[in-house]
Amino acid sequence: MPVMSTDDFSIHTDGCDRYGDGMPISDLPDEVDTLDDLDCQCWDGFETLEEAT
Repeated sequence: MPVMSTDDFSIHTDGCDRYGDGMPISDLPDEVDTLDDLDCQCWDGFETLEEAT
């Protein structure tokens, strides 16, 4: 499940330690079309966006 950081609203995986006080979200924002749209390295383990969600 994706987690949104409350500090800068960046999106992370639930296993990432960079989101601090995060808020779980059910879906990625509409602006996210590919894994390249996600800035954190925690998404590097996924091949496709569909696999990540």
